[in-house]
Amino acid sequence: MTGAGGPTRPAGLHRQPGDGWVECDCGRRHWGLHGAAGLLLFRTDPTGRADAVVLQHRAEWSDQGGTWGIPGGALAPGERPEDGAVREAAEEAGIDPDGLVVQTTRVLDHGTWSYTTVVARATAPHDPRPTDAESLAVAWVRLDDVPARLLLPAFGTAWPGLRDLLP
Repeated sequence: MTGAGGPTRPAGLHRQPGDGWVECDCGRRHWGLHGAAGLLLFRTDPTGRADAVVLQHRAEWSDQGGTWGIPGGALAPGERPEDGAVREAAEEAGIDPDGLVVQTTRVLDHGTWSYTTVVARATAPHDPRPTDAESLAVAWVRLDDVPARLLLPAFGTAWPGLRDLLP
C-alpha cells in the first residue's frame, strides 16, 4: 500500500494509546507520543556468552521499512519503557514475556522524545516469528551476522555500543 507520502499503514492495524509522530528538536520525526522502546533479546551458548539476538525485518509500509531492527514501538501514557518493549516484542514477534530477564537499558534522549533499548536475556526457548503486520520476518541472528543485514539506520548506529552490553 502506498499513499501520497509513501507506504501507508494497513487498514485495521490496531492503534495503541501513544501512537503518533513527534516532531523532534533533532530535526526528524519519531514514532511515539510518549517516547518509544524496543527489546534487544539475546540468548547465550552453554558457556554463558551471548551468541544471537532477535531481529525484526520491518514491513515495507512502516517508517524505514525493509530494514532490520529490534521489535518495539510507541509507549502508552505512563508505561515504563521495560514494560512497553516487552509488550511490543510479544505483539510483533511472539516473544513470551515470562521467558526473559531484563539486564539493562540504554536511552537515546532527544529532550522532546526518547527511545529506550531494553536488553534482556532469554531464560527459556523462544520461537520468534511475525505475529502481526509490522514484520516481514523475525529471526534469531548470530551476533557476527548482525552488521551484514540492512539495518534500520538508528539501530545500525547504536549496534556497536549495544553489542558491548552483551556478555
